[in-house]
Amino acid sequence: MRTRITLACTECKQRNYNTTKDKKTHPERMELKKYCRFCRKHTLHKETK
Repeated sequence: MRTRITLACTECKQRNYNTTKDKKTHPERMELKKYCRFCRKHTLHKETK
């Protein structure tokens, strides 16, 4: 079953993206480089609760 997660920018701490992931295949927290509209650049986004 896929669960909904929220991705937050590591620089400004804004929660920008909602996505899903499979907890069985990826139990660790997800990290992606995404565009942050508040910082106006590509930054690392980490999974939050």
